[in-house]
Amino acid sequence: MEIASKQPGPDMGTTEESMSPAVVLVIGVLLAASFVMILNETVMGVALPRLMKDLDIPYATGQWLTTGFMLTMAVVIPTTGLILKRFSTRAVFITAMSMFTFGTALSAAAPGFPVLLAGRIVQAAGTAVMLPLLITTVLTFVPASRRGRTMGLISIVIAVAPAVGPSFSGLILEVFSWRWIFLFVLPVAVVALVIGTMKITNITTPARVHFDMVSIALSAVAFGGLVYGLSSIGEAAEGDTLIPPALPIAAGAVALAAFTARQVQLQRSADRQPLLDLRPFRIRSFAVGLLMLLVSMGALFGTLILLPIYLQNVRDLTTLQTGLVLLPGGLVMGLIAPVSGRLYDRLGPRPLVIPGVVTVTLALGLMQLLDTTSPTWLAIVVHVVLSAGLGMLMTPLMTSSLGSLPADLYSHGSAILNTLQQLAGAAGTALFITVMTRGATSSEADGVDPVTAQASGISDAFLYGAGMALIAVALSFLVRRPPTDPGAAGAGGQPELDADKAPVPASH
Repeated sequence: MEIASKQPGPDMGTTEESMSPAVVLVIGVLLAASFVMILNETVMGVALPRLMKDLDIPYATGQWLTTGFMLTMAVVIPTTGLILKRFSTRAVFITAMSMFTFGTALSAAAPGFPVLLAGRIVQAAGTAVMLPLLITTVLTFVPASRRGRTMGLISIVIAVAPAVGPSFSGLILEVFSWRWIFLFVLPVAVVALVIGTMKITNITTPARVHFDMVSIALSAVAFGGLVYGLSSIGEAAEGDTLIPPALPIAAGAVALAAFTARQVQLQRSADRQPLLDLRPFRIRSFAVGLLMLLVSMGALFGTLILLPIYLQNVRDLTTLQTGLVLLPGGLVMGLIAPVSGRLYDRLGPRPLVIPGVVTVTLALGLMQLLDTTSPTWLAIVVHVVLSAGLGMLMTPLMTSSLGSLPADLYSHGSAILNTLQQLAGAAGTALFITVMTRGATSSEADGVDPVTAQASGISDAFLYGAGMALIAVALSFLVRRPPTDPGAAGAGGQPELDADKAPVPASH
């Protein structure tokens, strides 16, 4: 996203210690809207059994309410880098929020599955644009000395909203029908749309950009194919899918290679722009932080899938009880994320990232101890420990990785992060479900009863997750404060170079 000048104007008032009321208002509205939008990404998991019964659809069909949402996000997000440069903040917000509001109303009033799926897809299209808009706005207008605490609030959106989604839907379904999942959200969406339309001003200057249609097509096949293939691995392991996951994954991988080559070619062109600028990958702080974020999101989404299965199928808890068990972890993450942001501003990322990733690894290791006789309080404790570790990780990693980019790459860095986050969530879910299914099948073949076999498979999956987290532990020692942050120069850090080997600007 480009602005008319790198220096704050009279309306911005952006100093090292303060921001203008206009910027504060924009960020506040974007935060509230993004939280509600991302919350909707995970509400369907708990609601699916009720929907299958009410709409008389099989599981494979109902699963598209989640898969379709993820696919739409994966297809739209890569285009946001150019969208945020081409259009103003106000125009992008109104369009995205209007789509989400319409999709929510359509879902609530849906007479059957096709209309409900259409509503979910429209919701996802609006959601895909909102979070990159929020992140790019923060990176552009929040001073580096305050960026950590503001990114801490974004961490609540990215990590806490998906974590409390199952609890939210579980509590609603205990009393109301599935339509109320959307009816409770609709007034919030309408209020955010009205306030944003009335109050948000254009704090950016749009630029003329070219949308390469070949890149858009390749991006849709690449990221859509990979997300769909990874998401269907769990269904395939249970023999409940029509298309073998290997086919969309292979098609996505081939398209991704072609997409990458196309972006590199466009980056070298003087008169055309890539759909997704890949130069951020040449900055080490961004690459390291992004890889750790992907491991963390894979662990989070894998756990969000397995814990409800364990609690309901192994421990025989109700939907409401499952939601209540998961709620403390989401609340803890929400409390820790802003605190870790403030600590980041003072200490930098490494004192938070290293203990955070060790805590995540420990929690995943403890989760593999859950079995058929484990008390419910143990599941609550280990989930809270995992959430605390993720809360310590998310903010420093986002701030240090995205903050290491030059200003003209903010929108593309945000698009890359959010696109790969969708892939990480799908990959984490696929890994955990596949390991669980194979472990359960192997145990049943040895004569173990189905419930105990499933508990054994879940234990195996969490053990794999702990092993995956050990990779992030090793990477955590490479994380450092961006050289553009206050105090970084005195910490012995050397300026990083962008793709052209030019020093990253000292001021954003």
